[in-house]
Amino acid sequence: MGRMKFLCDAERCIECNGCVTACKNEHEVPWGVNRRRVVTMNDGVLGERSISVACMHCSDAPCMAVCPTNCFYKTEEGVVLHDKDQCIGCGYCFYACPFGAPQFPSGPAAFGARGKMDKCTFCAGGPEETGSQAEYEKYGSNRLAQGKLPLCAEMCSTKALLAGDANVVADIFRERVLRRGGGTDAWGWQTAYGGGEQKREQKREREGQK
Repeated sequence: MGRMKFLCDAERCIECNGCVTACKNEHEVPWGVNRRRVVTMNDGVLGERSISVACMHCSDAPCMAVCPTNCFYKTEEGVVLHDKDQCIGCGYCFYACPFGAPQFPSGPAAFGARGKMDKCTFCAGGPEETGSQAEYEKYGSNRLAQGKLPLCAEMCSTKALLAGDANVVADIFRERVLRRGGGTDAWGWQTAYGGGEQKREQKREREGQK
């Protein structure tokens, strides 16, 4: 059985937020809740990178370890899901998660007043009957049961966001790294970070020699 994972290629992410929009539209995520978000580091300066972040469906999920009601469970594919009927809105999972994946509709509030926790499901639904209206209303679309990958990855315009079997995803990323190199040898690096200025400088030098 495959082990499902996400991987975001920071060299390809262009911060378009298409993955965020696709997720909210597919699952009708409530206002104020973002199952996926794009984080940009060194914004506007040399070395800027963006990465799409959501629940990473950890092999040893800290959210599962701290939940007092044991509402979390893991599927055969390694997807970490939760039962909203058991959630008491304590927020322990939010504090334990290194990715900030758990979201609460009421935001910061008193113990138990945050509302039912919501997070990325890898488009795998929840504990309700597969494909049922109840499952959709609580957890969104169950694309995995239909043999499809998460929509956020399918809608990524640059294919920066990869989703699927961990071994397949790792092979794709490894092949990319080997083909494009790194640092100033990476695809598009000179164009984005100084290539245009370098060409203009060369043009000025040629004109000065005439």
